[in-house]
Amino acid sequence: MMKSVYIAFGVVVGAAMVAGGVAWAIIAWRGSGPGAPPPPPRGWWETADLYQIYPRSFKDSDGDGVGDLPGITSKLEHLVEAGAGAAWLSPVFQSPMVDAGYDVSDFYSIHEEYGKMEDFEQLVRRAHELGLKVLLDFVPNHASTESQYFKDSEDRVEGFEDFFVWADGLHDPENESNILPPSNWVSQFGGSAWQWSEKRGQFYLHQFSVQQADFNFRSPAVRDEMLQIMRFWLDKGADGFRIDGLPYLMEANPADHGGRYPDDPLCGRKEFGPNQLGYTVPLYTKDLIELYDIVYDWREFVDNYQRENGGDTRVILTEGYTNISMTMQYYGYGGRLGAHFPFNFGFITDLTRGFSAPDLVYCVLKWLTYMPRGAVANWVLGNHDNSRVASRLRPALVDGLNALTALLPGASVTYQGEELGMRDGRVSWRQTVDVEACSRGNEQTYQLYSRDPARTPFHWDGGPSAGFSSNASTWLPVASDHREINLERQKKEPRSHFKVFQALKALRKRPTLTHGDYIVEALSDKTLVVVRHLAPLDSFTLVFNVAGSSDTVHTDWIRSLKLPATVYVTSLSSKRNAGDVISPGPLELQAGEALVLQASSLVSYGHKLS
Repeated sequence: MMKSVYIAFGVVVGAAMVAGGVAWAIIAWRGSGPGAPPPPPRGWWETADLYQIYPRSFKDSDGDGVGDLPGITSKLEHLVEAGAGAAWLSPVFQSPMVDAGYDVSDFYSIHEEYGKMEDFEQLVRRAHELGLKVLLDFVPNHASTESQYFKDSEDRVEGFEDFFVWADGLHDPENESNILPPSNWVSQFGGSAWQWSEKRGQFYLHQFSVQQADFNFRSPAVRDEMLQIMRFWLDKGADGFRIDGLPYLMEANPADHGGRYPDDPLCGRKEFGPNQLGYTVPLYTKDLIELYDIVYDWREFVDNYQRENGGDTRVILTEGYTNISMTMQYYGYGGRLGAHFPFNFGFITDLTRGFSAPDLVYCVLKWLTYMPRGAVANWVLGNHDNSRVASRLRPALVDGLNALTALLPGASVTYQGEELGMRDGRVSWRQTVDVEACSRGNEQTYQLYSRDPARTPFHWDGGPSAGFSSNASTWLPVASDHREINLERQKKEPRSHFKVFQALKALRKRPTLTHGDYIVEALSDKTLVVVRHLAPLDSFTLVFNVAGSSDTVHTDWIRSLKLPATVYVTSLSSKRNAGDVISPGPLELQAGEALVLQASSLVSYGHKLS
């Protein structure tokens, strides 16, 4: 029995719609014949592939075993070859590197292992010469306890007294000499979220590691400083920011709770102890509605910057692992614009090994259904905090999932190495540097928490240290499969993950995909289709068997596919080749097989892309 999910909407042209309290302009383009004008261009960020670079692991230029900015600059042509529109750099600011750069000690300087400010300026110049945008990872929730901000606040220097979240402790009724933390809040890395400062005589809040003190965003001085930091890097040529850890930006106001920080409610699950993440429900420490106004202020700031300085759009992209309703608030509310888009982590959080085609369709349609009308979607398969696609799901699904993100409307995000189908590396307990694994785990359990396996160096070739470094010793060990999976080899092979990826990203630039309507359906428990069509141009259809066994579907089940169709590109798991013809009738798909088909346009109903 065919199982499908199908959505149909009427055409909306030049209408002003209001969704979630935000006014969005909807202008749909429809070709009317061979002489129809070309579609209006979209903003660079609306359809681009954003390529995430993890600087420590991308390319080492000086042989110290750590990636750096000159190394990135030397390899920017790879991003162009891969079809990327922007390079997103994980934090490059000065840092003690307790949390791989997410503990910033100086927001105005480059971390010395990565190079100098001149290296960053050269990277931006070269990227712009190549037509690439440069996005910086901005970490506003907290700063390193080695930062001057924190030192001045701890010393109560005038103007910095309230830069961080400070609170008096509670008296221990069982021990008069003992001072208890202000509340039961638990850090994301385990243990109390409060740390005592002997110098100041108070506790400070750290929702992550103890060396990452939370800024106090109720302080106007903190908010002003964040805007100054943004302005500094925009003046340096950055094209925008990916903003980290936003759900934790604000916490409960003591003034609303009798002058103290309230305890979070207990979850009631016996497997969690008082200092373990999960012991409490973060009612007062996460997703407070006040944080969205700060994001909207930042959007207003970058929009004003663009108006004052000209050039292309500067963007705000937000990270927030939270429920779908709270995530959508990042787009904007009440007439105010927010993020250009919040990152869509559905493929990471909602899919587990063995997922079905309906599971994947549901995951796609959930975002598109909740997303405000006229907003821009985005699709993320992986990042530095999660196991790689080939390891988390299955190696056979790499090409099909890359094809899915290519054909869906909106932007896509590629974590370095996903274009090669890289897998997680092996990192022993002795080699582990991830603060979360070290804080929450031990030699027996660290693998449950460690993010290091997804952060091992990029595989440029099959030589020593995978071409990442001239040093045999690298900050994390190079994965042992680098001789089998590397860029040099895949560029030489007649068929490879990288060549499939290139073809898919080239396809994304076609008007059918930038402006066309879409249909997303599950044809069976194993196979889904995505159809993109825009009359009178050719349509493109992805047929993808996500299962571990073969499946047979009928081509007449696929709406808007005009047969015969030509195979545009296939996954490596397919025995078909580009140029093969697909005729009406049964279509057998091997396990993990993905086909992108090109066919004449057929007028049909589907979701109208604004």
